[in-house]
Amino acid sequence: MFFTYLRRELRRRRKAALVVASGLALGIALVIVVSSVSSGMERAQGKVLQSLYGLGTDMTVTKAAAPAASSSDRPRFNFDARDSDSDAEQSSDRVMVQGFQTLAASTVAKVDSQKGVADSVGGLSLQVIRVNGQFTRGQFQQDQNGGGNQQGGGPGAQPSPQGRVEGGGADFDVNNYSVYGTDVTKPALGPLTSSKITSGRTFKTSETNAKVVVADKSYAKEKKLKVGSTVTIKSVKYKVIGIATPDSGDAAANLYIPLKQAQTLSDSKDKVTTIYVKASDSQQISSVKSTIQKNISGTTVTTSADLADTVSGSLSTASSLASNVGKWLSIAVLVAAFLVAGLLTSSAVSRRVREFGTLKALGWKSGRVTRQVVGEAIVNGLVGGALGIALGLAGAYVVTEISPTLQAQVGSSGGGPGGGPGGGGFGGPARQTASKALDVALTAPVSLNTIVVAVALAVTGGLIAGAFGGWRASRLRPADALRRVE
Repeated sequence: MFFTYLRRELRRRRKAALVVASGLALGIALVIVVSSVSSGMERAQGKVLQSLYGLGTDMTVTKAAAPAASSSDRPRFNFDARDSDSDAEQSSDRVMVQGFQTLAASTVAKVDSQKGVADSVGGLSLQVIRVNGQFTRGQFQQDQNGGGNQQGGGPGAQPSPQGRVEGGGADFDVNNYSVYGTDVTKPALGPLTSSKITSGRTFKTSETNAKVVVADKSYAKEKKLKVGSTVTIKSVKYKVIGIATPDSGDAAANLYIPLKQAQTLSDSKDKVTTIYVKASDSQQISSVKSTIQKNISGTTVTTSADLADTVSGSLSTASSLASNVGKWLSIAVLVAAFLVAGLLTSSAVSRRVREFGTLKALGWKSGRVTRQVVGEAIVNGLVGGALGIALGLAGAYVVTEISPTLQAQVGSSGGGPGGGPGGGGFGGPARQTASKALDVALTAPVSLNTIVVAVALAVTGGLIAGAFGGWRASRLRPADALRRVE
C-alpha cells in the first residue's frame, strides 16, 4: 500500500516534485563542481611542488644555507698569459656546493632509521662556473707580485689580471650551470624522478661512480647535446646517456651525475646537501617532521605543506577562492536548497489537508501519514541528487575541457630552504629559474568520494524536507478535512 500510494502521488504532483528536486540539484551540483575544481587545483599545485621535490618525496632534510662568501672566499680562476704569441683558447672550471651547507652522508642513515620514515636518499647540489676565452697577441708584463696568472672572482665577474698584455687584450666569457649528484641506487626518490627520460636511458644502479650524465632537455638543446655526446666538467669527460624532460615546470638541474662523482668534483667526500624523505604514512608527515628535527639537530625539515604556503600567482588566488569563497557559497546554497525544499513540502502538505484528513478519518494513524510524506520527500531528494550529480559532472567536464591556464610561482627565502646563492628550490638542488612562473592547466577530476557525498546530501535534503512535511501532517486532524469541505 505504501509504495502504491507513493507512486500515485508522485505522478499526480510531478511539477511540485520537480521544483523541490531542482532546488536540491542546484546545491548538489555546485558542491560537486567546487569540490572537483579544488581537487584539480591540489593536483596542479602538486605538479608545481613535484618539479622541485621529485615524485614520491614527502619532505627534505637540509642544513641552513652557508653565509654569503666574502671577496676573499670567492672562486679564483687561473690562466697562463705568458705566451703572448698564442691565441689558444683557455678555460677554467670551479665546482661549488650550491645553496646549503653540507651534511655528512651518514645523516641519511640516521634519517632512514627514524620512526615513520619509509625511505630516504641523499643528493649533492652543485654549481659549476666556467670561465673560458683567450689572450690576444701582445707583450705580457708581470705585475709586482710576479704573477703570470689571470684571476677573477665569482659568477659573472670579469677576470682581474695579475699580469697584463700590452698591445693586446683578453676576451673571456663566464658561464654557469647546475649539476646534481644523485644516488643511482635509489632511483625512486630525488628530483630526477620529476622528469621522464625521453631519449636514451637513466642511470643503472651499478653506475655509482661511472662517468655518465643525464642532461635536461632544455640544456641539451641549448648546448646541442644528444645521447652519446661528451660533457666536460673540471677536465673530466662524461658521456651523455639520456635526455630528461620535466613533467611540469623547470628541471631541478641542468645535468645529473652519480653522487660519488659529484662528491669528487666538489671535494665533498661523503657529503650531501639534501636528503629526500618518503614517509610510511602520508597522514603522519607532521609527526615525522617533528621526530627528525628532534633527533637530528642542526637540520631543517621542509614538507610539501611548507612548500604549498610559498606558492603564489593565479593558482594560489584561485585555490584560495575555491577553498574559501567556493566552500561557503556551496554551504549557503545547500542550506537555502534544504530550507526551500522543506518549506515547499510543508506547503504541499497544507494543500492536501482534505486528503490527509480523510485518510485519518478512515483510520490512518498520524505515524502512517508522516511516513508517507517523508517517503515522498526522500524520493524527491534522490531525484534531485541524480539531477545534481549529472549537472555537477557536466560542469566538471566543461572545466576540464576548457583547461584554463593558471600561473604558479614558488618563492624562496635566503638563509633557509631554497635560499643561498643562486636561489635554489626549497629542499632541492640549485635552480637558476626557481622564481620563474610556471603555467599549469587546471582540470576538475570527480572522485568516487565526491559522488558518495552528493548522494548523502540528496538523502539529507529529502529527510529535512520530509521532516517539515511530516511535522505539518502530524498536526492534521479529521476535523480539518471536514472544515475544508464546508
